Amino acid sequence: MSRRTGARRRLGSIRLSLVLLALVPSVTLAAMWGVTTIQMFSEGLRLRDQTELSRSTGAMGTDATLALQRERSLSAAWLASPKGSRAALDAQRAETDKAVAKLVGQADAIEKAPSRISDRLYSVLGSVGSLEYYRDQVDDPTDITAQQALDQYSSIIDDQIHAFQELSQVDDGDLTSQAGPLVGLEHAAELVSREDAQLTLAWPTGHLDDRTWTQFTELVNTRRWLVKDQVVPQLTGSAKAETERILASRDWQTLQSVEDQVLASRNTGAASDRIALPDAQKRWSGAMDTLSEQYAGLIQQQTTGLLQRSADKADALLLKAALLSAGGLLALLLCVGMSWRITRSLSRRLRGLRRAAVSLAQERLPDVVARLERGETVDPESATTELDYGHDELGQVARAFNTAQRTAVHTAVELADTRRGFQKIILGIARQSQNLVNLQLSKLDTLEREHTDPDVLKGLYELDSTASQLRRYEENLVIVSGERPGRSWAEPVALMDILRSAVGEVAEYQRVEVLTEEEVYVAPPAVADVIHLLAELIDNATAYSPAPSPVTVRAQMVAKGLAVEVEDRGLGMSEEDYTSFNEQLAVPPQFDVVALADDLRLGMFVIGRLAHRHGIAVTLRSSPYGGTTAIVLVPHEIVVREAPGGDVQDGDAPEDEKAAADGRGATDAGRSEAPRWAEASRGTERAAGPAPEPRPLVTARTASAASSAASATPEAVPRRDGLTPLPRRVPQTSLVQELREESAPAGDDGSLDDFTAEAAAASLAGFQRGTLRARDDDAEPPHDEEAAAVPRQAAAGPVPSTPPADR
Repeated sequence: MSRRTGARRRLGSIRLSLVLLALVPSVTLAAMWGVTTIQMFSEGLRLRDQTELSRSTGAMGTDATLALQRERSLSAAWLASPKGSRAALDAQRAETDKAVAKLVGQADAIEKAPSRISDRLYSVLGSVGSLEYYRDQVDDPTDITAQQALDQYSSIIDDQIHAFQELSQVDDGDLTSQAGPLVGLEHAAELVSREDAQLTLAWPTGHLDDRTWTQFTELVNTRRWLVKDQVVPQLTGSAKAETERILASRDWQTLQSVEDQVLASRNTGAASDRIALPDAQKRWSGAMDTLSEQYAGLIQQQTTGLLQRSADKADALLLKAALLSAGGLLALLLCVGMSWRITRSLSRRLRGLRRAAVSLAQERLPDVVARLERGETVDPESATTELDYGHDELGQVARAFNTAQRTAVHTAVELADTRRGFQKIILGIARQSQNLVNLQLSKLDTLEREHTDPDVLKGLYELDSTASQLRRYEENLVIVSGERPGRSWAEPVALMDILRSAVGEVAEYQRVEVLTEEEVYVAPPAVADVIHLLAELIDNATAYSPAPSPVTVRAQMVAKGLAVEVEDRGLGMSEEDYTSFNEQLAVPPQFDVVALADDLRLGMFVIGRLAHRHGIAVTLRSSPYGGTTAIVLVPHEIVVREAPGGDVQDGDAPEDEKAAADGRGATDAGRSEAPRWAEASRGTERAAGPAPEPRPLVTARTASAASSAASATPEAVPRRDGLTPLPRRVPQTSLVQELREESAPAGDDGSLDDFTAEAAAASLAGFQRGTLRARDDDAEPPHDEEAAAVPRQAAAGPVPSTPPADR
């Protein structure tokens, strides 16, 4: 088995394959749609969360940063002139506290933020917590210097700027690039604010030390580089225009002019640790006040705009995700619907094609065959139904199937016509042969009545037996042709007559023993078929068992009817053969020339036909003697327990016998002591006694009568029903004394176990000596008279109480 064949077998059916074919891409598309939808919604929701976090912490942090910058400038002015007014400082501290309180109030949002952002914000909150201590040092410097106190403000502001920078790093690259210049602008403003704090702290003394001047120089250079190279080139739109306007303003020029003077003051100073400041405090303070408000407004404006754009972008991303998700869902549903519809259509068409094929194989063709077997005329065109499945591949398969079913029906009709013709030929031949056989039997009967010579009668009886067998074979042909044999009866026939007639149609009738005590009858419609059925079984038993082993026929009433057993002592068959034959006999047999190739199968076919015609059950099984036992169970419907009323007239004989020449129908009623007593044995019965019998050929229920051999003519004893029974034959009754002495010893009970080859040879030798003595002894007229007595007695014998079961 190839790998592809194994895979197809594992799939189970085409319908499952189609379902999988539609399910796999549908599931794949659904998974892709789900992943894409989740990812887009996640980006939109994440951007919205980041926007909300920036709005709640970043903007508030910017407000706190600007407030701390102003408080740092006022703290520096207070440290430079402690005797001045504190109103501005106290008011600014209150504003700073409000901004810081708003930032601290966002602790829950900070906790949900990413670690890189939350760490920075927690650092800001920690620094703000120590703000009161440094305010105390500003008010009353005891532990740290004024510069250290101002540096603490700078540290808090740096943490806040870095936290704002982390907040600006969102998943959207455009927003991140827009936030970069804003962070730089806020950093530049912080540098300017630090410059202002240092100069404000140094204005009262009028000079800077070298370390402070160096820090101031670094702040100026860093801020100029940041503004020129980082902020302005990256700004766009209104932010860039507003920044350029500030940089071009007079206040900014004043600011840069004072910076230049401070930077140049070291070169003109004598001492390196005391660098004189220019007299520009008013210009510086005026410019710083104006610029502080301008860049504070610019930063707040740009921060608010950036947060709004971020919120709009998050909403747009969510809307886009929703639209794409809805479109993807519609596409998915459309794909799944189309796949399911196509799969369902193909599956429905395949199921229809399958139902049509199964209907043809299991219903229509068997129905056509059954109608043909019943002899009905079938039109092949009307018996086939055309299948229409379009013009695609399934349609081509349907058209091929239409051709196949038409061919099958045409073939079945042609075979049935051929079979009927063959059966008619066989039936015609069989009928003609039957007529000839019946004519032959009629002429033989006439010759048997005319001749009294024992040798002639023996030959005639042998011919009569052979003709009876030939008639059975001809009836086999009639049965094979589906017709009924011509013999029929008008009255029930006794069981013993049925059994004897069946034995009479067997070539080796001498080996058959009939044992029964039942006084029942068989219904007229089944007489001929029961005789024929039993004859076939007995013939098979004698043919497949060695001579001189006996074949026993027993009959007895049982719960389900009349059971007849035919037992031989042959080699038997295997259990498989018994099972095979019993299966053939259990169903109505069909005409099959191949199955009828040998005689045994022909006999089984005939037995099956006859058995099923009357509901008879036939079973084969092994015999305890090693041979085969055939059990025939005749149902109660065809078994008659009461004796038929009145004597049998000529009309009770078989109808085909009535049609025979010379009125053959009445001959069997008056022959011998029994109705033809197993016909072939008649040669011995009518031979005037010259042939001694080594043992009784048939043991009947009155076998005890055989012991009365001394009685020449036994009297008939009336039956229990009051009717006169058939005459019983007593062995050696018509033999002369000399022949009786040559017969078997009187003590011989006829048992099969004592019948040996030596006994048979002795019996035949005695028979031959007695025949020669009877022919040569012309001086013994009593012997001749007695020899002719048997035919005469047979011709004038009593009419049996039941119709004779003819051959």
